[in-house]
Amino acid sequence: MKDCPAVPVLQRSAARIPHLRDLFDSDPARGHELRATGAGITLDYSKQRVDTGVLQALAQLAEQAGLSEERERLFAGEVVNRTENRAAWHTALRTPTALQTTEQQCVEEQLQRMTLLVDRIQSGVWRGFSGKRITDVVNLGVGGSDLGPLMVTHGLREYSEPAVRGLKVHFASTIDGSQLFDLLDHLNPETSLFIISSKSFTTIDTLSNADTVRSWLGSHCVDEALMLRCHFIGVSAAQQKMSDWGLPSDNQLHFWQWVGGRFSLWSAIGLPIALALGMSVFRRLLAGAHAMDEHFRTAPVLQNLPVMLALLGIWNVNFLDIRAHAILPYDGRLKYFPSYLEQLEMESNGKSVGQDGELLDYSTCPVLWGEIGANAQHAFYQLLHQGTQSVASDFIVAARRYEALDHYAHQEQLLAQHQLNIANCLAQSRVLAFGDAAVAPDDNPWRRYPGNQPSSTLLLEQLGPESLGALIAAYEHKVFTQAVIWNINPFDQWGVELGKQVALQLQPLLQDPDAAAVAGLDASTRELALSIQQQQSGSEGGAA
Repeated sequence: MKDCPAVPVLQRSAARIPHLRDLFDSDPARGHELRATGAGITLDYSKQRVDTGVLQALAQLAEQAGLSEERERLFAGEVVNRTENRAAWHTALRTPTALQTTEQQCVEEQLQRMTLLVDRIQSGVWRGFSGKRITDVVNLGVGGSDLGPLMVTHGLREYSEPAVRGLKVHFASTIDGSQLFDLLDHLNPETSLFIISSKSFTTIDTLSNADTVRSWLGSHCVDEALMLRCHFIGVSAAQQKMSDWGLPSDNQLHFWQWVGGRFSLWSAIGLPIALALGMSVFRRLLAGAHAMDEHFRTAPVLQNLPVMLALLGIWNVNFLDIRAHAILPYDGRLKYFPSYLEQLEMESNGKSVGQDGELLDYSTCPVLWGEIGANAQHAFYQLLHQGTQSVASDFIVAARRYEALDHYAHQEQLLAQHQLNIANCLAQSRVLAFGDAAVAPDDNPWRRYPGNQPSSTLLLEQLGPESLGALIAAYEHKVFTQAVIWNINPFDQWGVELGKQVALQLQPLLQDPDAAAVAGLDASTRELALSIQQQQSGSEGGAA
């Protein structure tokens, strides 16, 4: 990035860019002009601290970084994950059947296998070991194998097909077992089905939970082969490892090494989505994502919604020195969307080494966090409005909701609540931008609002399968665009792998009461391990 001719232009622009109040005063039409629309979503970025000169320079930055060429490689299925010598072809997972190339036909084959499994489970043909139909499905996964399906099933549950509403879908991801044990206390082993979702089928968190479930079920069904056939499905890119664990081939769904974990909800990893909502809803989700793919692939830079999300982020991080980004959906159905984006963005672009292996001397991904907007107003908005640091924000809101509930006795009240929710969203972005100018002047110093906090607003007509698919895909392409400009690989996660390796090394040491077993550790880890050993044995008065 630093060698692009647009960089010094942007640095000079950052030094002179005025307050948002002045930007609006000098250009009253910017609210109409500074927006991009794609796949049914409108991005209003008029409250970002940019002017025409900045936008032109950002467009040049994208061109100079080679975005067009790298985007073509992404959609062609060429190697863009260079550190692992792989494609990152998640866009192929949502390509319509009629448009699939020969290389992409394997995607439709797995979707058809998934459809058959979903139909058997939802219709009651699939039975537990005692012959009873399945009433509960638990997805055992972590990271991309959990966050995406969890987020979508929660966000779209009101769209579930009538035939599947008796089937309950649950999620368990934590390695400490707390989620899983809470579920097992209430589940019937005769009617529960477990999905083991792991790309490598070696993820210790997921397999630990799967082994616990296997033991639990084994205490109720002595025929292990029957138990495995009736109560487990595996979803992985490692077919042999699923078989080695004991899963019959008919209970396996596959995806490919060119599908990154945090980009995998569009694959068979989305099985919980299809089970909870219906296969037709899952197909609509794919269609919405494909619509955003086409927009990203063809729209000009300054009208390209994902590209603008990316460029505005780079402007804030690298030129305005804003290192924090809040995700603020004003919709309770998007409760898990901030958590999903935390992984998507920070695991993808939280890198300090470039594609050439050299350390970077500029910032990359900011810290992301967020919450449902109405809740966040009573939590951390104080810092946004009057804190000592700048924070960029994304507001997400749907224009329409509850209109279809004409049979519901309280529809009028629900519609009024939705209007109040929208008013809160617009009010918060307005006050963040304009500060004191948004309200009557007040000489009380504790009630002064400086404003000038940049934000974007993503407006959906309504939240549905297509619009949610498009929204997720927009952020995926934002991540890719930023990675191209920062010259990093967004598709590996070596930092995550290191932590897993060290954890496996430490596990046997914690089980060894001999202090010599931890002698080679650093002083902090050694003393913590010794204290844990002592407390677990009760020698320091802790619980035995």
